[in-house]
Amino acid sequence: MENSISKPVSIYALGGLGEVGKNMYCFENDSDIVIVDCGVKFPGVELPGIDYIVPDFTHLKNNIKKVRALFITHGHEDHIGGIPFLLQHINVPVIYAPRLAAALIKNRLEDYKMLERVNVVEYDSNSKVNIGDFKVSFFRVTHSIPDSFGVVLDTSEGRIVSTGDFKVDLTPIGPDIELTKISELGSQGVDLLLSDSTNAENEGYTPSEKNVYDSINEIFNNTKGRIIVSTFSSNISRIQQICESAVLHGRKIAIVGRSMEKAVEISRGFGYIKIPDDSIVPTNTIKGIKNDEILILCTGSQGEPNAALSRIASGEHKDISIMPSDTVVFSSSAIPGNGIMIAHIVNLLTRCGADCITNSILADIHSSGHPSKQELRLVLKLFKPKYFMPMHGEYRMLRLHAELAQSLGMPEQNCFVLDNGDTLVLARHKISRGYAVEHGVSYMDGKDINGLAEAVMNDRKILNEEGLVIVALSIDSRANAIINEPLIFSRGIITKPNNPSETELLKVVSMAVKEKLTSKTNFAEIKVTVKTVVTNYLYSITRRKPMVIPIIMSKN
Repeated sequence: MENSISKPVSIYALGGLGEVGKNMYCFENDSDIVIVDCGVKFPGVELPGIDYIVPDFTHLKNNIKKVRALFITHGHEDHIGGIPFLLQHINVPVIYAPRLAAALIKNRLEDYKMLERVNVVEYDSNSKVNIGDFKVSFFRVTHSIPDSFGVVLDTSEGRIVSTGDFKVDLTPIGPDIELTKISELGSQGVDLLLSDSTNAENEGYTPSEKNVYDSINEIFNNTKGRIIVSTFSSNISRIQQICESAVLHGRKIAIVGRSMEKAVEISRGFGYIKIPDDSIVPTNTIKGIKNDEILILCTGSQGEPNAALSRIASGEHKDISIMPSDTVVFSSSAIPGNGIMIAHIVNLLTRCGADCITNSILADIHSSGHPSKQELRLVLKLFKPKYFMPMHGEYRMLRLHAELAQSLGMPEQNCFVLDNGDTLVLARHKISRGYAVEHGVSYMDGKDINGLAEAVMNDRKILNEEGLVIVALSIDSRANAIINEPLIFSRGIITKPNNPSETELLKVVSMAVKEKLTSKTNFAEIKVTVKTVVTNYLYSITRRKPMVIPIIMSKN
């Protein structure tokens, strides 16, 4: 008998819509919140000093008593990297994750000394979890990391399916995608489908990861010197293939980069990466090995300043320096915004004499963890959802995915291209628009897991683009007079001492302050006056608006 009391479910993202990264999708009714994934986004050069970007958790903090569980679809950083920051703000009773992802999460929480704060429970494709009105089950998918799953949420209001990151790989490295289970779910009925849109611009099928193996071997066959391969530490399938080829060609493997070392260690423990113990060598032994008998596997394919490849390229690594005979392979495509950083590293490597391969098959199909249009069509046909919400992608990707669904017969009004914070409401198997929830971003700087405010980032942007001017004034507050002429210190805008512009600026500031002192005033008003006249004057001659910091000192 159908439940007569309706418990509408709100569906919204705090990250992952209109962007690639910081995936976080929430499902909420009047008593419970279930979260799927909690990832980070890696900043580009436009955010100096920032290590990670994570979702704003304010809405969850305001509803902390409703948060029941976090489900993880797989172990990539854009799906698990935000967990320590989330736990800093709210108590998550339990995290459900596949085996490899669970191990990676525990390792990350140990780094932050937070492992005791949450219960991490492993699940597989046969697991079922009941949380309030939510009955959660799973189906295996293929991706660029083992143990990747989609999530099914059955409620009294209808069924919601999230594919997670996936592709339809018929010759995968590891278990097959569970197409039979997907078809069965579609036959039973799916009210709302959330599906990966990252590769929605590409027609056809994404090549199988196994197709890369021949290209990897070709590089090993044609390279006489050392080979340095940089890739994501979470791309376990690619790492396995690279290491397998190295062993086949008689090369020892040196693993460089803390995240790479830990990922390989965990994956070897689970059997996802198979490398003989005697094939792995410490970095401090590399100099004693022939150049054509070594592979250096490292992080830094996105040009990250603190990653292993950047330290090697800049000569800062204690054991490894670039040699003219080296071949450096970038086994990943550039994340949007990282092109400048990658180009900088390539230039450093090339200046040292290395041969850089940035446009190989290894890079071209890095996105092979995600489905192209034919795979998207297949999954839509199998699930046969009543309503559709593209997820995980920039806006144009989401829009193309929605149009793809409509080309298969999905009514336009049943397709929802949303932004982070937008809400859909599922009630009695029907979808409607809901009220937006509070959302945004937090910027993580170093180990400060509280995050930086937007105002701090705006200040950094101004300093980076516009410069800084400090104006120091000494005032006799009893006599209402300036004791000495103002002093100006600038960085990034006025460069020469005794510059005519600076001399004129001193006059402008003095006149404005003296005029202000002719009537009753206070230090706050004087600071505003100084900021205003300095900003206006500098904008008139430079078309720049630097950060202006007035310093008022009183004789009394």
